[in-house]
Amino acid sequence: MVREIAMNRVPQDPRDIPILTDAVEQEDRAFTLVDRKALQSTMLLETLKLADSLLNAAVKEIEATLFERVLDRLRAELPELMDRVIREHGDGPRSLSE
Repeated sequence: MVREIAMNRVPQDPRDIPILTDAVEQEDRAFTLVDRKALQSTMLLETLKLADSLLNAAVKEIEATLFERVLDRLRAELPELMDRVIREHGDGPRSLSE
């Protein structure tokens, strides 16, 4: 009874938006087992493609951030490293900045 009412119901008010169950109930054909498996397979494949794409983008962002951090540390620490190595070998001025 309720199903018949739902199937024959036509929204009177344009703001009365049908819900998914109304659309499914109005649909004449039902999914067969093959249709459901194909749908599930397609949904899974598309979800995995999206996850792979998002993960690849995240990895690239992480790599870029780490590369930038390493270069920043190298720029900051290299002058001190050079001064120390030169001092240890005694082959030059006390500091490169002198």
